[in-house]
Amino acid sequence: MTKTVKIRGMMCQHCEMHVKKALEAIPGVKAAAPDHSKGEAVLELASEVADADIRAAVEKAGYEVR
Repeated sequence: MTKTVKIRGMMCQHCEMHVKKALEAIPGVKAAAPDHSKGEAVLELASEVADADIRAAVEKAGYEVR
């Protein structure tokens, strides 16, 4: 299962790696592929993950879910 999340504030590959690390720390997220040029991250999920958990992880990393 995949989920696409719109993220505001990523400007470079360093930002992508920061977001990737935050998202992959969430239980149920197998992989995350952020793309700063598209302003989004595609998540590969092993199980259902609450939108609130995703938002909290992104915001803790210093970015904003749109």
